[in-house]
Amino acid sequence: MTVRVRNHVNVSGRPGGRPMMFAHGFGCDQNMWRLVAPAFEEDHQVVLFDYVGAGRSDLSAYSPERYSRLDGYTQDVLDICHELDLTDVVFVGHSVSALIGVLAANAEPDRFGKLVLVGPSPRYIDDDGYTGGFSAQDIDELLESLDSNYLGWSSEMAPAIMGNPDRPELGEELTNSFCRTDPQIARRFAQVTFLSDNRADLAKCQTPALILQCANDVIAPEPVGRYVHAAMPGSELVMMRATGHCPNLSAPEETIAAIRAFL
Repeated sequence: MTVRVRNHVNVSGRPGGRPMMFAHGFGCDQNMWRLVAPAFEEDHQVVLFDYVGAGRSDLSAYSPERYSRLDGYTQDVLDICHELDLTDVVFVGHSVSALIGVLAANAEPDRFGKLVLVGPSPRYIDDDGYTGGFSAQDIDELLESLDSNYLGWSSEMAPAIMGNPDRPELGEELTNSFCRTDPQIARRFAQVTFLSDNRADLAKCQTPALILQCANDVIAPEPVGRYVHAAMPGSELVMMRATGHCPNLSAPEETIAAIRAFL
């Protein structure tokens, strides 16, 4: 099968324009960018896709071995860049995709012109001198809950991740997105995500990066965003008014404005 089919790649916008690739986070798919990506179609070639195992990707291409590390998801990004012959890419990654973008830019720096990291976290578990937001026990319990009752975990966690309790429809959308994901694949992706430690990869990245940090983000709290900014040479940090972990849904206009200012 082609990479386009495998990753349900959709290309829109200006033919020959600067490529702009939007990458979704855990439990999500490319639909999560529907309020942001169209704003850039006039000037950019916009590329949307689903990681293998998510959305409308070809599930037959899923391999537990390949996707047992973030490198497997990074390879999805690079495969799409090769297939479409993309260079000078503006990569916009949400949540775990922010670090996938860093890994991709480190692997093939000539492919990427700029990174936009939305709610990035290089390590979710607290460490000496580092605040990740979770204890090791927190993550163990999270993964156990995923194993025992994925739908129940989704219904409880998605609204907390989304934040904005005054707008319950946002939490409902994220819950539904989680529930559409195959539980076994979601559990493996969660393990890869929440047990990863990519702090050492930040300093290696020479691609100019924008870090978008939301307020009251339970997944990537403010100290994490400041850590990423300090660790990445030449990066820019924007403290958003948006709250929660998904400003692409909760505050699309603010997200668009911040990306435009960076570009």
